[in-house]
Amino acid sequence: MPLLTYEQTRPWAKAIRAALLTGKMPPWHADPHYGKFLNDLSMTAGEKAKVIEWIDHGAPEGNPADAPKPRVFQQGWNIPQPDAVFEMPSAFEVPAKGTIDYQYIAVSTHFTEDKWIQMAEVRPGDPSVVHHAIVVVDPNDGVHDEQYLAGYAPGMAPQIWKPGQGRLLKAGSTLIFQMHYAANGKATKDRTRIGLVFAKQPVTEQIVAMQAMAPSLRIPPGDPNYRVEAAARMTQTVSLMGMRAHMHLRGKSFQFRAVYPDGRTEILLDIPKYDFNWQPYYYLETPKILPRGTVIECTANFDNSANNPFNPDPGATVTWGPQSWDEMMIGWLDVGVPAPGPAGSRPLRGAAVESGSD
Repeated sequence: MPLLTYEQTRPWAKAIRAALLTGKMPPWHADPHYGKFLNDLSMTAGEKAKVIEWIDHGAPEGNPADAPKPRVFQQGWNIPQPDAVFEMPSAFEVPAKGTIDYQYIAVSTHFTEDKWIQMAEVRPGDPSVVHHAIVVVDPNDGVHDEQYLAGYAPGMAPQIWKPGQGRLLKAGSTLIFQMHYAANGKATKDRTRIGLVFAKQPVTEQIVAMQAMAPSLRIPPGDPNYRVEAAARMTQTVSLMGMRAHMHLRGKSFQFRAVYPDGRTEILLDIPKYDFNWQPYYYLETPKILPRGTVIECTANFDNSANNPFNPDPGATVTWGPQSWDEMMIGWLDVGVPAPGPAGSRPLRGAAVESGSD
């Protein structure tokens, strides 16, 4: 429902009150005791109290003359008008029912020179059936080293980097759209696209996506608190920019920790109540320097019991898989490394991944 005007908002006053008191809204799940984040959506206790007091007093309109000017939104995008837009060559027909295999759709950029991307946004044509979309870059250099560019999932915002930072898109690269569709009872069509804003000044720091994951996970039937762990080791000194947790319907909690070469351990992000419907990147207010040899440890807990109202089947042994009734455990990391020089030096591309579970 829109909440842009008083007339639109007033009928929802009681629901807003309940959402604030239960913590359902605003959708921010990071424990405030660990880390400060640029995109923090949470409200302070005082801010919540002020809204609740207004509702308890009948939610009066106030003087319309004191109202702020209406918000103006960029038509079709949450970023400035893109310098380049790439979309699926044709619409994909999503059936009303059934399981749909992942779709991998290649789109050529035809770029004749390298491009630095400062902003990227993936927009589905029909969000009601797009479970998620991931766009990776195939540089077509014979190495088959695909790099994450941007993605779409519930609660994700556009990728926006500071001046001097960006993702590298090599000349001649191909974009691969990984599309996960979920039928919703109504046949429809989707044609997802990605918008790119080029860096307008020299880039000195390349943003690289890394991940720690546990593809061997195996969650027993009925287990209410099954723990899965994974880790990623930094092979060079990097600046940690942001983190994102990814699990499916049995996801319960997720924590990122840094184990430094000197033995110190620091909690970077703790998500005590994971919500499949909100999967944002958590961008650090101040990037964290991770010396070479630092290990990012990720711990996830899953609730495969009947007490989990979102659990598709408490009696199932759950393994890794692409569908929502399967499970995944991925800790995404965005790190900054020095941009490659004119000699074409190869920057950090990934990380050794260690995984385990109990």
